[in-house]
Amino acid sequence: MHSSLVTFLLAFSALKIAAAAPHRPTGPRYLNSLAQDNGKLWFGTAADIPGTAEQTDKEYLRILENPKNFGEITPANMMKFMYTEPEQNVFNFTGGDYILDLAEKHGMRVRCHNLVWSSQLSDWVTSGTWTAATLTAVMKNHIQTLITHWGDRCYSWDVINEALAGDGTFSSSIWYDTIGPEYFPLAFQFAQEAVEQTGKDIKLYYNDYGLESPGNKTTAAYNLVRELQSRHIKIDGVGLESHFEVGGTPSIADQVAAKKGFLDLGIDVAITELDVRFVAAPYYTAAGEATQAQNYYDSVASCMEVGRGCIGVTVWDFDDKYSWVPSAFVGQGGADIYNDTLQRKPAYYAIAEALTGAACTVC
Repeated sequence: MHSSLVTFLLAFSALKIAAAAPHRPTGPRYLNSLAQDNGKLWFGTAADIPGTAEQTDKEYLRILENPKNFGEITPANMMKFMYTEPEQNVFNFTGGDYILDLAEKHGMRVRCHNLVWSSQLSDWVTSGTWTAATLTAVMKNHIQTLITHWGDRCYSWDVINEALAGDGTFSSSIWYDTIGPEYFPLAFQFAQEAVEQTGKDIKLYYNDYGLESPGNKTTAAYNLVRELQSRHIKIDGVGLESHFEVGGTPSIADQVAAKKGFLDLGIDVAITELDVRFVAAPYYTAAGEATQAQNYYDSVASCMEVGRGCIGVTVWDFDDKYSWVPSAFVGQGGADIYNDTLQRKPAYYAIAEALTGAACTVC
């Protein structure tokens, strides 16, 4: 056969194969690079390291440790009370040091998480017999020990996590039930004192879910910020967790409105725990993943729309293999931007498009 004819047939065959292949987005590849190129401090992820299979999963670590992928890491568990103060005034910094060392090795910031929460407390706290004065002393010692120990290795601290119920009242917790509503400003006061003692620039945040759109809880959070400011107590920002259900994410307009309410108070916001879960299997249908992609797009687009006051976006781990969702919500899953074999999902590409201001082509 004539060589020119062979060349023509091979080229024609390649065109047919390409035409038959399904469309798969190819770029842009690196979410943190895109976020930083477009005015954000980071695109980040939580990681449940050390002590889990993530610690030895080479493919997971290859993705996690690439600073083009992630410019920030949040320790999912290792800095919570039960791990950092397992016995009264006996502190364990090992787990926190591990993730800080990992982040610093790869040039990433760390949002340290968290100091005061109702859950994952040490047994000696939950089983103790406390007065307001004695539990306040426990809270002060815990907050100030951790902040002064790690200093500005922590970009910020979630001083209080999830203090509010859906109606905007304080949730029941050992802190609220024993100390009363004053525990909230006291925690931030103690954190401010510790930051001042270090002489470092460490940001102090309140972190919660259900603040992503206007409503009673969001209004209550605005009022907590105002109360701290009226007392000249440091608060630098609010973290909007953004744990959503596929098809149930607030609109871009509602998310923008909620964020602007905090920015108008002169503080920053960050999306801190973003995931979008399917409430029932199957998790990997084309239609379902397109809706999920739209939900991710809307959340990230809202951060972009309000400008630099929304400092960045963090997903609550990046792959379905290690997602917290199936253990917390039986029968639900598929919440992350990589699937359980660590392949990028349409949601990944939707985020990339939101970060650059492009229309969503995978939604």
